[in-house]
Amino acid sequence: MGNDQTLGKTALKLPKLVFGATSLGNLFQQPSDSEKSAIVRAWMQSGFSPVVIDSAGKYGAGLSLEVIGRELQALGVEPHEVVISNKLGWRRIPLSGPEPTFEPGVWINLAHDAIQDISYDGILRCWDEGNQLLGGYQAGLVSVHDPDEYLDAASNAQDREQRLKDIVAAYRGLCELRDAGKVLAVGVGAKNWRVIQELDQHCDFDWVMFANSFTILEHPKELVLLIDRLAARGVAVINSALFHGGFLLGGDFYNYRPIAPDDPADAQRLLARKAIQQACAEVGYSMFEVGVAFGMSHPGIRSVALSSSRADRVADHVAAVDIELPQDVWKRLRDVGVIQAS
Repeated sequence: MGNDQTLGKTALKLPKLVFGATSLGNLFQQPSDSEKSAIVRAWMQSGFSPVVIDSAGKYGAGLSLEVIGRELQALGVEPHEVVISNKLGWRRIPLSGPEPTFEPGVWINLAHDAIQDISYDGILRCWDEGNQLLGGYQAGLVSVHDPDEYLDAASNAQDREQRLKDIVAAYRGLCELRDAGKVLAVGVGAKNWRVIQELDQHCDFDWVMFANSFTILEHPKELVLLIDRLAARGVAVINSALFHGGFLLGGDFYNYRPIAPDDPADAQRLLARKAIQQACAEVGYSMFEVGVAFGMSHPGIRSVALSSSRADRVADHVAAVDIELPQDVWKRLRDVGVIQAS
């Protein structure tokens, strides 16, 4: 169940499926400790070797990392059996109000808040903290988390230029960790694929993770061409957030913010979701199956990252990455306008 191509400068072979760990940080809801234990156990029983888990200091203000370390230790998992991706750039701070400030309304019942810390020294602080939270495990894949949001927060062009320098300096630190053999590979994860394109001109990436970008709902031609170029250079592409934070599966959040039906853009997205749901029903496959198959349809995409708050869905995730839809299904989806003509 592995992949024949290795990742970056390492011998690591990425599996088709990377397990996203947002639910362990209480994204949108709070699974019980027993439910979280069952999720991690299902990952380790998935058949992949190694099992790759994607987390971040931002997920539950470090809660996700804590749970991963705790549950892997409880299962007796050897460090070589698992590869952990820690998207860095957020550090834990005390919670001073009723909920965290970094993404209000998204993370449930957290005991801590988080603050962004992106610089050469800051990213190393994040790396150290992440490994402490993981207990006896260490992150093998590292990246700067949400560089797009960091740049978007700039007050003017000069501020943005400084923030870009902060990100590049952070990557200098991560590449030093890689070159010293302390991590396996360096990458980037972002919701805005254009920022990945920009940073690719400044940083040495082994892998990139697109979120909310190449999906059955949104798949711009310019992004397809970028994936072409990255894959041609041997950069591993991981596709994540295939359903826009659960929106395409019927959720009330789009890209981690509440849908506002009276907003014209959100109203259009709701209409598009209905059309896609109808098209999936016509071709006899679920939205989940079609979404995963489309998310893996570009030959340059090495893996997809899928998250769930329920252990009993992990087997469906494992099965979904091996589903190959018949060509007439893709033709039908093109005919009804779900998939843009290439």
